[in-house]
Amino acid sequence: MTTVAPSPYNLANPMVSQPFSSERALAVRRPPSVSSRSTATRRHRTHRSHQGGSNYVPQNEFPNFAHTGDVEIIVAIDGQEKRYMLHRLILSQCSGFFEASTSEQWSRAQAQAQLQSPTEPVTGSSLSVISESSEGSQVGRNRSVLHLPQGQRPMWRYELDTGNGTDSGNDEEVPMLVQKPYQSSMFGGDHTPRPPPVRNKPPAPTNGFFRSMAAMQSAIHLPSTTNPSSSHSHQTTAPDSEIIRDYDNLFRIFYNFAPSLDSINITEAYIQCKTLLTLADQYDALEVVGPRIDHHLLQFQSRLWKQIAKYPPSYLKLGYLARSRSIFAESLIHVVGQWPAGAAQLRSVPDAILDLIEDKVADLDDLKARVEGRLFRLTLTSPRTGERVTPASSYTEWLVVSLFRHWLAENLTPQPLVPPKAPPPSSSRHHGGPSHHQQQPPPPPSPLAQATASSRPFRLLGTSGPAYLGHDEVKKFVKQARSEEYSREGLRRFERKLDELKASAREVVRPLMRNYLEMESVGGEGGRRGEGGGNGGGVMGLGYLTCTRVEEGDYPW
Repeated sequence: MTTVAPSPYNLANPMVSQPFSSERALAVRRPPSVSSRSTATRRHRTHRSHQGGSNYVPQNEFPNFAHTGDVEIIVAIDGQEKRYMLHRLILSQCSGFFEASTSEQWSRAQAQAQLQSPTEPVTGSSLSVISESSEGSQVGRNRSVLHLPQGQRPMWRYELDTGNGTDSGNDEEVPMLVQKPYQSSMFGGDHTPRPPPVRNKPPAPTNGFFRSMAAMQSAIHLPSTTNPSSSHSHQTTAPDSEIIRDYDNLFRIFYNFAPSLDSINITEAYIQCKTLLTLADQYDALEVVGPRIDHHLLQFQSRLWKQIAKYPPSYLKLGYLARSRSIFAESLIHVVGQWPAGAAQLRSVPDAILDLIEDKVADLDDLKARVEGRLFRLTLTSPRTGERVTPASSYTEWLVVSLFRHWLAENLTPQPLVPPKAPPPSSSRHHGGPSHHQQQPPPPPSPLAQATASSRPFRLLGTSGPAYLGHDEVKKFVKQARSEEYSREGLRRFERKLDELKASAREVVRPLMRNYLEMESVGGEGGRRGEGGGNGGGVMGLGYLTCTRVEEGDYPW
Protein backbone atom coordinates (compact mmCIF):
# COMPACT_ATOMS: atom_id res chain seq x y z
CA MET A 1 0.00 0.00 0.00
CA THR A 2 1.40 3.31 -1.04
CA THR A 3 1.56 6.02 1.53
CA VAL A 4 0.61 9.51 0.33
CA ALA A 5 2.60 12.33 1.87
CA PRO A 6 0.49 14.87 3.58
CA SER A 7 0.06 18.13 1.69
CA PRO A 8 0.57 21.41 3.48
CA TYR A 9 -2.68 22.66 1.84
CA ASN A 10 -4.78 19.70 2.95
CA LEU A 11 -6.37 21.10 6.13
CA ALA A 12 -8.64 18.14 6.55
CA ASN A 13 -5.72 15.84 7.38
CA PRO A 14 -5.60 15.39 11.18
CA MET A 15 -2.04 14.17 11.10
CA VAL A 16 -0.73 17.67 10.28
CA SER A 17 0.33 19.33 13.57
CA GLN A 18 0.25 23.07 13.01
CA PRO A 19 -1.86 25.84 14.39
CA PHE A 20 -5.20 26.44 12.66
CA SER A 21 -6.85 29.80 12.23
CA SER A 22 -9.61 31.29 10.07
CA GLU A 23 -7.25 33.65 8.27
CA ARG A 24 -4.92 30.79 7.51
CA ALA A 25 -7.80 28.74 6.21
CA LEU A 26 -8.98 31.49 3.86
CA ALA A 27 -5.48 32.11 2.57
CA VAL A 28 -4.90 28.46 1.91
CA ARG A 29 -8.32 27.65 0.42
CA ARG A 30 -8.32 30.48 -2.18
CA PRO A 31 -5.91 28.95 -4.76
CA PRO A 32 -7.67 25.59 -5.20
CA SER A 33 -11.11 27.23 -5.38
CA VAL A 34 -9.99 29.73 -8.03
CA SER A 35 -8.23 27.03 -10.00
CA SER A 36 -11.27 24.82 -9.96
CA ARG A 37 -13.59 27.59 -11.13
CA SER A 38 -11.30 28.53 -14.01
CA THR A 39 -10.92 24.92 -15.01
CA ALA A 40 -14.66 24.40 -14.97
CA THR A 41 -15.18 27.59 -16.98
CA ARG A 42 -12.71 26.53 -19.64
CA ARG A 43 -14.40 23.14 -19.96
CA HIS A 44 -17.77 24.86 -20.32
CA ARG A 45 -16.58 27.24 -23.05
CA THR A 46 -14.95 24.42 -24.93
CA HIS A 47 -18.32 22.71 -25.43
CA ARG A 48 -20.31 25.91 -26.14
CA SER A 49 -22.05 26.03 -29.50
CA HIS A 50 -23.54 28.97 -31.36
CA GLN A 51 -25.76 26.86 -33.58
CA GLY A 52 -29.17 27.57 -32.07
CA GLY A 53 -30.28 27.35 -28.49
CA SER A 54 -30.80 30.10 -25.96
CA ASN A 55 -27.16 31.21 -26.15
CA TYR A 56 -27.40 32.15 -29.86
CA VAL A 57 -27.05 35.85 -30.62
CA PRO A 58 -28.54 36.86 -34.00
CA GLN A 59 -26.41 38.90 -36.36
CA ASN A 60 -26.78 42.63 -36.81
CA GLU A 61 -25.20 43.14 -40.20
CA PHE A 62 -26.24 43.19 -43.82
CA PRO A 63 -28.57 41.67 -44.93
CA ASN A 64 -30.06 40.82 -41.53
CA PHE A 65 -30.03 43.62 -38.97
CA ALA A 66 -31.88 41.62 -36.34
CA HIS A 67 -31.38 44.17 -33.54
CA THR A 68 -31.83 47.51 -35.28
CA GLY A 69 -33.72 46.68 -38.49
CA ASP A 70 -37.33 47.75 -38.84
CA VAL A 71 -38.16 46.85 -42.47
CA GLU A 72 -38.52 43.21 -43.41
CA ILE A 73 -38.29 42.47 -47.15
CA ILE A 74 -38.97 39.04 -48.62
CA VAL A 75 -37.98 38.42 -52.23
CA ALA A 76 -39.36 35.02 -53.20
CA ILE A 77 -40.05 33.75 -56.69
CA ASP A 78 -40.50 30.19 -57.97
CA GLY A 79 -39.01 28.39 -55.01
CA GLN A 80 -36.13 30.81 -54.43
CA GLU A 81 -36.28 33.15 -51.48
CA LYS A 82 -34.08 35.78 -49.89
CA ARG A 83 -34.95 37.74 -46.76
CA TYR A 84 -33.70 41.10 -45.57
CA MET A 85 -34.07 43.02 -42.34
CA LEU A 86 -33.07 46.59 -43.15
CA HIS A 87 -33.51 50.12 -41.84
CA ARG A 88 -36.29 52.46 -42.84
CA LEU A 89 -33.97 55.48 -42.56
CA ILE A 90 -31.49 54.16 -45.12
CA LEU A 91 -34.18 52.85 -47.47
CA SER A 92 -36.10 56.12 -47.43
CA GLN A 93 -32.93 58.13 -48.08
CA CYS A 94 -31.98 56.01 -51.09
CA SER A 95 -35.40 55.27 -52.61
CA GLY A 96 -38.40 57.47 -53.16
CA PHE A 97 -40.60 54.38 -53.14
CA PHE A 98 -39.67 53.44 -49.58
CA GLU A 99 -39.79 57.06 -48.47
CA ALA A 100 -43.40 57.33 -49.58
CA SER A 101 -44.58 53.86 -48.54
CA THR A 102 -43.14 54.11 -45.02
CA SER A 103 -44.45 57.62 -44.38
CA GLU A 104 -47.12 58.36 -41.81
CA GLN A 105 -49.76 59.28 -44.40
CA TRP A 106 -49.27 56.05 -46.37
CA SER A 107 -49.26 53.88 -43.25
CA ARG A 108 -52.42 55.54 -41.93
CA ALA A 109 -54.17 54.97 -45.26
CA GLN A 110 -53.09 51.33 -45.24
CA ALA A 111 -54.43 50.89 -41.72
CA GLN A 112 -57.77 52.40 -42.65
CA ALA A 113 -58.00 50.16 -45.68
CA GLN A 114 -57.38 47.13 -43.49
CA LEU A 115 -60.13 48.20 -41.13
CA GLN A 116 -62.60 48.59 -43.98
CA SER A 117 -61.69 45.26 -45.58
CA PRO A 118 -64.20 42.54 -44.71
CA THR A 119 -61.60 39.80 -45.03
CA GLU A 120 -59.26 41.34 -42.47
CA PRO A 121 -60.34 40.66 -38.88
CA VAL A 122 -60.02 43.69 -36.63
CA THR A 123 -59.73 43.21 -32.89
CA GLY A 124 -60.81 45.60 -30.20
CA SER A 125 -57.26 46.29 -29.16
CA SER A 126 -56.40 47.32 -32.71
CA LEU A 127 -59.33 49.74 -32.81
CA SER A 128 -58.36 51.25 -29.48
CA VAL A 129 -54.79 51.71 -30.62
CA ILE A 130 -55.80 53.41 -33.86
CA SER A 131 -58.25 55.72 -32.11
CA GLU A 132 -55.51 57.21 -29.93
CA SER A 133 -54.78 60.89 -30.13
CA SER A 134 -52.40 61.97 -32.92
CA GLU A 135 -50.76 64.66 -30.83
CA GLY A 136 -47.93 62.37 -29.70
CA SER A 137 -44.53 61.89 -31.17
CA GLN A 138 -43.77 60.53 -34.65
CA VAL A 139 -42.89 57.14 -33.24
CA GLY A 140 -46.12 57.01 -31.30
CA ARG A 141 -48.19 57.83 -34.36
CA ASN A 142 -46.42 55.20 -36.46
CA ARG A 143 -46.92 52.67 -33.68
CA SER A 144 -50.64 53.38 -33.56
CA VAL A 145 -50.95 53.12 -37.31
CA LEU A 146 -49.08 49.83 -37.55
CA HIS A 147 -51.00 48.12 -34.69
CA LEU A 148 -47.94 47.82 -32.45
CA PRO A 149 -48.14 47.55 -28.66
CA GLN A 150 -46.55 50.08 -26.38
CA GLY A 151 -42.78 49.64 -26.11
CA GLN A 152 -42.24 48.03 -29.54
CA ARG A 153 -40.75 49.97 -32.45
CA PRO A 154 -42.69 50.39 -35.73
CA MET A 155 -42.07 47.65 -38.28
CA TRP A 156 -42.80 47.34 -41.99
CA ARG A 157 -43.01 44.27 -44.18
CA TYR A 158 -42.68 43.98 -47.97
CA GLU A 159 -43.14 40.95 -50.19
CA LEU A 160 -42.45 40.54 -53.88
CA ASP A 161 -45.65 40.36 -55.89
CA THR A 162 -45.04 38.69 -59.24
CA GLY A 163 -48.53 39.51 -60.54
CA ASN A 164 -49.44 35.86 -61.18
CA GLY A 165 -52.97 34.87 -60.43
CA THR A 166 -54.42 38.34 -60.86
CA ASP A 167 -57.43 39.25 -62.92
CA SER A 168 -55.54 41.66 -65.12
CA GLY A 169 -54.65 38.97 -67.64
CA ASN A 170 -51.20 40.44 -68.22
CA ASP A 171 -48.63 37.66 -68.13
CA GLU A 172 -45.72 40.10 -68.49
CA GLU A 173 -46.48 42.13 -65.40
CA VAL A 174 -43.38 43.48 -63.70
CA PRO A 175 -42.73 42.03 -60.21
CA MET A 176 -43.08 44.66 -57.51
CA LEU A 177 -42.65 44.88 -53.75
CA VAL A 178 -45.97 45.39 -51.98
CA GLN A 179 -46.49 46.32 -48.35
CA LYS A 180 -48.03 43.69 -46.12
CA PRO A 181 -49.16 43.78 -42.48
CA TYR A 182 -46.13 43.11 -40.35
CA GLN A 183 -46.02 39.66 -38.74
CA SER A 184 -43.54 38.98 -35.99
CA SER A 185 -43.06 35.35 -36.92
CA MET A 186 -39.58 35.63 -38.25
CA PHE A 187 -37.91 37.93 -35.75
CA GLY A 188 -40.34 37.25 -32.93
CA GLY A 189 -42.73 39.55 -31.14
CA ASP A 190 -41.41 38.28 -27.80
CA HIS A 191 -37.90 39.54 -28.74
CA THR A 192 -36.52 36.02 -28.46
CA PRO A 193 -33.24 35.81 -30.43
CA ARG A 194 -33.44 33.30 -33.22
CA PRO A 195 -30.95 32.26 -35.88
CA PRO A 196 -31.19 34.01 -39.23
CA PRO A 197 -33.07 32.24 -41.98
CA VAL A 198 -31.10 30.05 -44.32
CA ARG A 199 -31.12 31.70 -47.74
CA ASN A 200 -31.67 29.63 -50.87
CA LYS A 201 -32.17 26.49 -48.78
CA PRO A 202 -33.27 23.49 -50.86
CA PRO A 203 -36.45 21.66 -49.82
CA ALA A 204 -36.15 18.78 -47.40
CA PRO A 205 -35.91 15.35 -49.05
CA THR A 206 -39.04 13.26 -49.05
CA ASN A 207 -39.32 9.58 -48.25
CA GLY A 208 -38.90 8.60 -51.87
CA PHE A 209 -35.94 10.86 -52.47
CA PHE A 210 -33.27 8.23 -51.83
CA ARG A 211 -35.15 5.66 -53.91
CA SER A 212 -35.27 8.18 -56.76
CA MET A 213 -31.54 8.79 -56.45
CA ALA A 214 -30.86 5.05 -56.55
CA ALA A 215 -33.03 4.68 -59.64
CA MET A 216 -31.21 7.57 -61.27
CA GLN A 217 -27.84 5.96 -60.57
CA SER A 218 -29.03 2.71 -62.06
CA ALA A 219 -30.24 4.47 -65.21
CA ILE A 220 -27.32 6.87 -65.53
CA HIS A 221 -26.35 5.26 -68.83
CA LEU A 222 -29.55 6.61 -70.42
CA PRO A 223 -28.82 10.28 -71.27
CA SER A 224 -32.23 10.89 -72.81
CA THR A 225 -33.97 10.42 -69.45
CA THR A 226 -31.68 12.61 -67.32
CA ASN A 227 -30.21 15.46 -69.34
CA PRO A 228 -33.39 17.08 -70.69
CA SER A 229 -34.95 17.43 -67.25
CA SER A 230 -31.82 18.98 -65.76
CA SER A 231 -31.36 21.40 -68.63
CA HIS A 232 -35.03 22.37 -68.51
CA SER A 233 -34.88 23.06 -64.79
CA HIS A 234 -31.78 25.19 -65.29
CA GLN A 235 -33.48 27.25 -67.98
CA THR A 236 -36.58 27.85 -65.91
CA THR A 237 -34.67 29.04 -62.84
CA ALA A 238 -32.33 31.40 -64.68
CA PRO A 239 -34.74 34.38 -64.92
CA ASP A 240 -35.74 33.99 -61.27
CA SER A 241 -32.13 34.09 -60.09
CA GLU A 242 -31.61 37.27 -62.10
CA ILE A 243 -34.50 38.97 -60.29
CA ILE A 244 -33.14 37.99 -56.89
CA ARG A 245 -29.66 39.10 -57.96
CA ASP A 246 -30.94 42.50 -59.01
CA TYR A 247 -32.74 43.05 -55.72
CA ASP A 248 -29.67 41.94 -53.80
CA ASN A 249 -27.46 44.36 -55.77
CA LEU A 250 -29.97 47.14 -55.18
CA PHE A 251 -29.90 46.71 -51.42
CA ARG A 252 -26.14 46.25 -51.41
CA ILE A 253 -25.72 49.62 -53.08
CA PHE A 254 -28.06 51.19 -50.52
CA TYR A 255 -25.66 50.03 -47.80
CA ASN A 256 -22.54 51.14 -49.72
CA PHE A 257 -21.48 47.62 -50.71
CA ALA A 258 -20.12 46.89 -54.19
CA PRO A 259 -22.72 45.18 -56.42
CA SER A 260 -22.07 41.70 -57.77
CA LEU A 261 -21.58 42.52 -61.46
CA ASP A 262 -19.50 40.84 -64.13
CA SER A 263 -16.08 42.46 -64.42
CA ILE A 264 -14.71 40.33 -67.29
CA ASN A 265 -17.39 40.01 -69.98
CA ILE A 266 -18.59 43.48 -70.95
CA THR A 267 -21.65 42.12 -72.76
CA GLU A 268 -22.84 40.32 -69.64
CA ALA A 269 -21.98 43.36 -67.54
CA TYR A 270 -24.14 45.55 -69.80
CA ILE A 271 -27.13 43.22 -69.38
CA GLN A 272 -26.73 43.14 -65.60
CA CYS A 273 -26.33 46.91 -65.37
CA LYS A 274 -29.35 47.49 -67.59
CA THR A 275 -31.65 45.29 -65.51
CA LEU A 276 -30.34 46.83 -62.29
CA LEU A 277 -30.94 50.35 -63.60
CA THR A 278 -34.45 49.38 -64.67
CA LEU A 279 -35.12 48.12 -61.16
CA ALA A 280 -33.64 51.28 -59.64
CA ASP A 281 -35.85 53.41 -61.89
CA GLN A 282 -38.84 51.37 -60.72
CA TYR A 283 -38.08 52.27 -57.10
CA ASP A 284 -36.92 55.84 -57.75
CA ALA A 285 -33.30 55.15 -56.78
CA LEU A 286 -31.34 56.16 -59.89
CA GLU A 287 -29.42 58.87 -58.07
CA VAL A 288 -27.90 56.26 -55.77
CA VAL A 289 -27.47 53.34 -58.19
CA GLY A 290 -26.31 55.35 -61.22
CA PRO A 291 -22.84 56.31 -59.91
CA ARG A 292 -22.13 52.68 -59.01
CA ILE A 293 -23.01 51.53 -62.54
CA ASP A 294 -20.92 54.32 -64.04
CA HIS A 295 -17.91 53.37 -61.93
CA HIS A 296 -18.23 49.68 -62.82
CA LEU A 297 -18.52 50.18 -66.58
CA LEU A 298 -15.70 52.72 -66.80
CA GLN A 299 -13.33 50.04 -65.52
CA PHE A 300 -13.50 48.37 -68.95
CA GLN A 301 -11.88 51.49 -70.51
CA SER A 302 -11.11 50.90 -74.21
CA ARG A 303 -13.42 47.87 -74.43
CA LEU A 304 -16.28 50.07 -73.27
CA TRP A 305 -15.65 52.70 -75.98
CA LYS A 306 -15.54 50.03 -78.69
CA GLN A 307 -18.75 48.50 -77.40
CA ILE A 308 -20.44 51.90 -77.44
CA ALA A 309 -19.39 52.35 -81.07
CA LYS A 310 -21.17 49.09 -81.93
CA TYR A 311 -24.41 49.83 -80.06
CA PRO A 312 -24.67 53.60 -79.51
CA PRO A 313 -28.48 53.83 -79.02
CA SER A 314 -28.45 51.16 -76.32
CA TYR A 315 -25.63 52.78 -74.39
CA LEU A 316 -27.23 56.20 -74.82
CA LYS A 317 -30.27 55.00 -72.88
CA LEU A 318 -28.07 53.29 -70.30
CA GLY A 319 -25.94 56.41 -69.85
CA TYR A 320 -29.07 58.48 -69.35
CA LEU A 321 -30.41 56.14 -66.64
CA ALA A 322 -27.02 55.92 -64.91
CA ARG A 323 -26.48 59.70 -65.14
CA SER A 324 -23.06 58.93 -66.64
CA ARG A 325 -21.63 61.89 -68.49
CA SER A 326 -18.86 59.92 -70.16
CA ILE A 327 -21.09 57.13 -71.48
CA PHE A 328 -23.88 59.51 -72.49
CA ALA A 329 -21.55 61.91 -74.34
CA GLU A 330 -19.71 59.08 -76.13
CA SER A 331 -22.97 57.51 -77.26
CA LEU A 332 -24.49 60.84 -78.30
CA ILE A 333 -21.55 61.60 -80.62
CA HIS A 334 -22.04 58.26 -82.38
CA VAL A 335 -25.81 58.70 -82.62
CA VAL A 336 -25.54 62.20 -84.11
CA GLY A 337 -22.90 61.09 -86.60
CA GLN A 338 -25.03 58.12 -87.74
CA TRP A 339 -28.39 59.89 -87.67
CA PRO A 340 -31.03 58.79 -88.63
CA ALA A 341 -29.62 55.27 -88.31
CA GLY A 342 -30.62 54.88 -84.65
CA ALA A 343 -33.95 56.69 -84.76
CA ALA A 344 -36.01 53.48 -84.62
CA GLN A 345 -34.29 52.32 -81.41
CA LEU A 346 -34.74 55.68 -79.66
CA ARG A 347 -38.51 56.01 -79.91
CA SER A 348 -39.06 55.21 -76.24
CA VAL A 349 -36.54 57.67 -74.82
CA PRO A 350 -37.71 60.92 -73.17
CA ASP A 351 -38.47 63.88 -75.40
CA ALA A 352 -35.55 65.82 -73.91
CA ILE A 353 -33.08 63.33 -75.42
CA LEU A 354 -34.75 63.43 -78.85
CA ASP A 355 -34.73 67.23 -78.80
CA LEU A 356 -31.04 67.20 -77.90
CA ILE A 357 -30.24 64.80 -80.76
CA GLU A 358 -32.19 66.87 -83.27
CA ASP A 359 -30.44 70.06 -82.14
CA LYS A 360 -27.02 68.46 -82.47
CA VAL A 361 -27.86 67.05 -85.91
CA ALA A 362 -29.03 70.51 -87.04
CA ASP A 363 -25.79 72.07 -85.75
CA LEU A 364 -23.76 69.47 -87.62
CA ASP A 365 -25.68 70.10 -90.85
CA ASP A 366 -25.15 73.84 -90.51
CA LEU A 367 -21.43 73.32 -90.00
CA LYS A 368 -21.23 71.06 -93.04
CA ALA A 369 -23.08 73.64 -95.15
CA ARG A 370 -20.71 76.42 -94.11
CA VAL A 371 -17.67 74.27 -94.85
CA GLU A 372 -19.08 73.21 -98.20
CA GLY A 373 -19.63 76.84 -99.22
CA ARG A 374 -16.06 77.76 -98.32
CA LEU A 375 -14.75 74.81 -100.32
CA PHE A 376 -16.50 75.92 -103.49
CA ARG A 377 -15.07 79.40 -103.04
CA LEU A 378 -11.48 78.18 -102.93
CA THR A 379 -9.37 79.34 -105.86
CA LEU A 380 -5.81 80.13 -106.94
CA THR A 381 -4.39 83.58 -107.48
CA SER A 382 -1.99 84.81 -110.11
CA PRO A 383 1.56 85.18 -108.78
CA ARG A 384 2.01 88.42 -110.76
CA THR A 385 -1.16 90.38 -110.08
CA GLY A 386 -2.61 88.53 -107.07
CA GLU A 387 -6.00 88.26 -108.73
CA ARG A 388 -8.06 85.15 -109.25
CA VAL A 389 -6.94 83.00 -112.13
CA THR A 390 -8.94 83.02 -115.35
CA PRO A 391 -8.51 81.17 -118.63
CA ALA A 392 -7.02 84.33 -120.09
CA SER A 393 -4.51 85.07 -117.32
CA SER A 394 -3.37 81.55 -116.33
CA TYR A 395 -4.95 78.69 -118.16
CA THR A 396 -3.11 75.94 -116.24
CA GLU A 397 -4.12 77.23 -112.76
CA TRP A 398 -7.67 77.70 -114.00
CA LEU A 399 -7.72 74.04 -115.07
CA VAL A 400 -6.56 73.03 -111.57
CA VAL A 401 -9.43 74.96 -109.97
CA SER A 402 -11.90 73.52 -112.47
CA LEU A 403 -10.81 69.95 -111.76
CA PHE A 404 -11.04 70.49 -107.98
CA ARG A 405 -14.53 72.04 -108.14
CA HIS A 406 -15.72 69.27 -110.42
CA TRP A 407 -14.57 66.69 -107.86
CA LEU A 408 -16.42 68.58 -105.10
CA ALA A 409 -19.64 68.71 -107.11
CA GLU A 410 -19.48 65.01 -107.91
CA ASN A 411 -18.83 63.90 -104.33
CA LEU A 412 -20.83 66.39 -102.25
CA THR A 413 -23.99 66.10 -104.34
CA PRO A 414 -26.19 63.07 -103.54
CA GLN A 415 -26.36 60.55 -106.32
CA PRO A 416 -29.72 60.59 -108.15
CA LEU A 417 -31.83 57.46 -108.10
CA VAL A 418 -31.58 55.74 -111.48
CA PRO A 419 -34.98 54.48 -112.67
CA PRO A 420 -35.10 50.80 -113.65
CA LYS A 421 -34.56 50.07 -117.29
CA ALA A 422 -37.38 48.52 -119.27
CA PRO A 423 -36.58 45.05 -120.57
CA PRO A 424 -36.01 44.76 -124.32
CA PRO A 425 -38.94 43.38 -126.37
CA SER A 426 -36.98 40.33 -127.46
CA SER A 427 -36.45 39.15 -123.89
CA SER A 428 -40.16 39.36 -123.10
CA ARG A 429 -41.12 37.35 -126.16
CA HIS A 430 -38.41 34.77 -125.50
CA HIS A 431 -39.35 34.16 -121.86
CA GLY A 432 -43.06 34.48 -122.44
CA GLY A 433 -43.48 37.50 -120.16
CA PRO A 434 -41.72 40.44 -118.60
CA SER A 435 -38.60 39.89 -116.53
CA HIS A 436 -39.53 40.76 -112.95
CA HIS A 437 -35.99 40.82 -111.58
CA GLN A 438 -35.01 43.58 -114.03
CA GLN A 439 -38.04 45.77 -113.28
CA GLN A 440 -37.51 45.87 -109.51
CA PRO A 441 -35.74 49.07 -108.41
CA PRO A 442 -32.56 48.73 -106.36
CA PRO A 443 -33.13 48.85 -102.61
CA PRO A 444 -32.45 52.23 -101.01
CA PRO A 445 -29.24 52.52 -98.98
CA SER A 446 -29.47 52.13 -95.25
CA PRO A 447 -29.42 55.25 -93.03
CA LEU A 448 -25.95 54.36 -91.80
CA ALA A 449 -24.70 54.03 -95.36
CA GLN A 450 -26.20 57.42 -96.21
CA ALA A 451 -24.50 59.06 -93.21
CA THR A 452 -21.18 57.47 -94.14
CA ALA A 453 -21.50 58.51 -97.80
CA SER A 454 -22.26 62.13 -96.91
CA SER A 455 -19.25 62.31 -94.59
CA ARG A 456 -16.76 60.51 -96.83
CA PRO A 457 -15.85 63.57 -99.01
CA PHE A 458 -15.00 65.61 -95.91
CA ARG A 459 -12.90 62.75 -94.59
CA LEU A 460 -10.97 62.63 -97.86
CA LEU A 461 -10.49 66.39 -97.91
CA GLY A 462 -9.12 66.26 -94.39
CA THR A 463 -6.43 63.73 -95.27
CA SER A 464 -3.03 64.40 -96.79
CA GLY A 465 -1.52 62.71 -99.79
CA PRO A 466 -3.10 61.23 -102.90
CA ALA A 467 -6.32 60.12 -101.16
CA TYR A 468 -8.29 61.80 -103.96
CA LEU A 469 -7.32 63.20 -107.37
CA GLY A 470 -4.25 61.01 -107.63
CA HIS A 471 -1.53 60.99 -110.25
CA ASP A 472 -3.33 58.78 -112.77
CA GLU A 473 -6.54 60.80 -112.60
CA VAL A 474 -4.64 64.09 -113.03
CA LYS A 475 -2.65 62.71 -115.95
CA LYS A 476 -5.81 61.57 -117.69
CA PHE A 477 -7.45 64.97 -117.19
CA VAL A 478 -4.48 66.91 -118.52
CA LYS A 479 -4.27 64.66 -121.54
CA GLN A 480 -7.95 65.11 -122.38
CA ALA A 481 -7.69 68.88 -121.93
CA ARG A 482 -5.09 69.04 -124.72
CA SER A 483 -3.22 71.79 -122.98
CA GLU A 484 0.31 72.83 -123.59
CA GLU A 485 1.22 71.45 -120.17
CA TYR A 486 0.97 67.86 -121.30
CA SER A 487 4.60 67.04 -120.61
CA ARG A 488 6.55 65.68 -117.70
CA GLU A 489 7.45 69.12 -116.38
CA GLY A 490 4.02 70.52 -117.06
CA LEU A 491 2.37 67.60 -115.23
CA ARG A 492 4.56 68.21 -112.17
CA ARG A 493 3.62 71.89 -112.18
CA PHE A 494 -0.06 70.97 -112.43
CA GLU A 495 0.23 68.61 -109.43
CA ARG A 496 2.05 71.24 -107.35
CA LYS A 497 -0.79 73.73 -107.89
CA LEU A 498 -3.31 71.03 -107.04
CA ASP A 499 -1.46 70.27 -103.81
CA GLU A 500 -1.71 73.95 -102.84
CA LEU A 501 -5.46 73.79 -103.33
CA LYS A 502 -5.67 70.56 -101.32
CA ALA A 503 -3.79 72.16 -98.43
CA SER A 504 -6.25 75.05 -98.38
CA ALA A 505 -9.17 72.62 -98.42
CA ARG A 506 -7.67 70.67 -95.51
CA GLU A 507 -7.67 73.82 -93.38
CA VAL A 508 -11.28 74.55 -94.33
CA VAL A 509 -12.57 71.12 -93.24
CA ARG A 510 -10.56 71.06 -89.99
CA PRO A 511 -13.64 71.85 -87.81
CA LEU A 512 -15.32 68.73 -89.19
CA MET A 513 -12.26 66.59 -88.51
CA ARG A 514 -12.27 67.17 -84.76
CA ASN A 515 -12.70 64.04 -82.70
CA TYR A 516 -14.53 64.34 -79.38
CA LEU A 517 -14.62 60.58 -78.81
CA GLU A 518 -12.66 58.71 -76.18
CA MET A 519 -12.05 55.86 -78.59
CA GLU A 520 -8.63 55.57 -80.16
CA SER A 521 -8.10 57.07 -83.60
CA VAL A 522 -6.27 55.66 -86.59
CA GLY A 523 -3.11 57.64 -85.94
CA GLY A 524 -2.91 56.51 -82.34
CA GLU A 525 -3.66 59.98 -80.99
CA GLY A 526 -7.18 59.30 -79.84
CA GLY A 527 -8.47 59.57 -76.34
CA ARG A 528 -8.09 63.36 -76.16
CA ARG A 529 -11.34 65.13 -76.81
CA GLY A 530 -11.32 67.94 -79.37
CA GLU A 531 -8.25 66.78 -81.25
CA GLY A 532 -8.21 65.29 -84.69
CA GLY A 533 -6.49 61.95 -84.73
CA GLY A 534 -3.87 60.98 -87.23
CA ASN A 535 -4.71 61.26 -90.91
CA GLY A 536 -7.26 64.01 -90.49
CA GLY A 537 -8.98 62.72 -87.38
CA GLY A 538 -10.47 59.59 -88.89
CA VAL A 539 -11.51 57.32 -86.04
CA MET A 540 -10.82 53.61 -86.31
CA GLY A 541 -13.47 51.90 -88.43
CA LEU A 542 -15.85 54.88 -88.51
CA GLY A 543 -16.89 56.66 -91.68
CA TYR A 544 -19.15 59.30 -90.15
CA LEU A 545 -18.22 62.56 -88.45
CA THR A 546 -17.43 62.64 -84.74
CA CYS A 547 -17.08 66.40 -84.27
CA THR A 548 -20.18 66.83 -82.10
CA ARG A 549 -19.31 68.52 -78.85
CA VAL A 550 -21.40 67.92 -75.72
CA GLU A 551 -21.43 71.04 -73.57
CA GLU A 552 -22.00 71.28 -69.84
CA GLY A 553 -25.64 72.30 -70.20
CA ASP A 554 -26.54 69.64 -72.76
CA TYR A 555 -27.09 66.79 -70.32
CA PRO A 556 -30.84 66.22 -69.89
CA TRP A 557 -30.73 65.64 -66.13
